Amino acid sequence: MEPQDSPSTKWWQLAFGILCMAMIANLQYGWTLFVDPIDATHHWGRAAIQLAFTFFVATETWLVPIEAWFVDRYGPRIVVAFGGVMIALAWVLDAYATTLPVLYLAAVVGGIGAGSVYGTCVGNALKWFPHRRGLAAGATAAGFGAGAALTVVPIAKMIATSGYQSAFLTFGLIQGGVVLVLSFFLRKPSVAVAAPRKSLRLPQSQVDRTPREAVRTPVFWIMYAMFVMVASGGLMAAAQIAPIAHDFKVADVPVNLFGLQMAALTFAISLDRVFDGFGRPFFGYVSDNIGRENTMFIAFSIAAIAVVLLLTSGRNPMVFILATAMYFGVFGEIYSLFPATCGDTFGSKFAATNAGMLYTAKGTAAFLVPFASLVSAAYGWTAVFAIVIGLNVAAALLALFVLKPMRLRYLANGPPEATLAAASARTA
Repeated sequence: MEPQDSPSTKWWQLAFGILCMAMIANLQYGWTLFVDPIDATHHWGRAAIQLAFTFFVATETWLVPIEAWFVDRYGPRIVVAFGGVMIALAWVLDAYATTLPVLYLAAVVGGIGAGSVYGTCVGNALKWFPHRRGLAAGATAAGFGAGAALTVVPIAKMIATSGYQSAFLTFGLIQGGVVLVLSFFLRKPSVAVAAPRKSLRLPQSQVDRTPREAVRTPVFWIMYAMFVMVASGGLMAAAQIAPIAHDFKVADVPVNLFGLQMAALTFAISLDRVFDGFGRPFFGYVSDNIGRENTMFIAFSIAAIAVVLLLTSGRNPMVFILATAMYFGVFGEIYSLFPATCGDTFGSKFAATNAGMLYTAKGTAAFLVPFASLVSAAYGWTAVFAIVIGLNVAAALLALFVLKPMRLRYLANGPPEATLAAASARTA
């Protein structure tokens, strides 16, 4: 083992966190492989089966603040170990589920486990890398997508050869077991890691704010609103990309690109995943160097431009592929920029809990996704694209002209209640 808090320890901690994230990725990204086999066996209907996924996303997102509180209080090891047991149990339950209630129970158990791992690993990265929070959070979040890329094909093959039950059981035990083992290597810094002097160009709090203090500040809720705005647009796009491709009549058009040939929709989905994964650490790194809000403005503006291209020229298969890749390349950065900004604003000590509370914005955004289907049915995709463009433009402007000066004032003066207390003390 490395000596405690040696220079290389933080990089090992980051690597362990990324591996843990890779092990929980299939609970979200691999689920689609099981839907039709489950329906073919039990005839519950896709809508009823997909309700389990809704339960998973809700519990995976909304319980993170509670799980993160345990991390800040007791350290990452026990929470990730608990998460490993829960994600294994979830897929074991899925393997033996013969009724919908059991399937839904498995989804809730899996959501609790995935949230425990996700919130812990992101929060731990923020604590170990106060000077590179964007890169650390981005790399950790990228592991969430990369893990699915490594195991989707083996899972699909096992489903085809041995049945979905065997795939649930085998990969559930493997994924849970790996997380459980890795949990024993995770820990928080023995002392608060100070940001190097060269990183002081990034505005960072010198005081650790408790979750109670954080949620009482306007700056937290501005970040929350921006997170919801950008996440809802991205989740709308992710959920509707196949229907859009079919309506644009490009889904099955063969396309040659990078020496590869495949249907435009398949190509788009594959390239989107690659760009999404790459964008998270890349924009996190950029934000470490030019500032969080400046990077947000650039990323959200590029997202708006990408949707404009999709709206105006998306019926060209090549443009459809490149525009969606461009969009998802700048969408995933919200999972690195917002946790990093939260850590900069409220400090490291309660970083896991504070970032976890901000992460619930993803759950809030998910409830807005069905709205896109209603709008497209009533007014067409043009209206949906207009909403996504508007949300990204608004978030970009908020980042530069509202969040940036608000954070600077907050970090300079402290929270309003602290300022008032100081003023009272001076006049007493």
